[in-house]
Amino acid sequence: MNREVKRMMQRQGQVGPDGSPVARREPATRTAARPARERIGAAEYTRQVRAELRKVAWPTRSEVLNYWFIVLMALVLLTGLIFGLDYVFGKAVIFLFQ
Repeated sequence: MNREVKRMMQRQGQVGPDGSPVARREPATRTAARPARERIGAAEYTRQVRAELRKVAWPTRSEVLNYWFIVLMALVLLTGLIFGLDYVFGKAVIFLFQ
């Protein structure tokens, strides 16, 4: 068991600080029924969506152009690599079976 798993188990309350197992407690049973959730209308939903979208850290135009260039170069490189491998293996198979 590595440190990360031990720390996760400590956060979840499964082991103590010294690594020994913690006695499990029985979860409390709920006797009261959960209150029904209140539904919201379309207008309120739209307001909440717009509020969340305002919190998004949108990239600048220069960042988008940089990312676009990187993706384009990776696409060209991988397309060329796959084409080259396909061509070489195709020629090898034709050579082997003639």
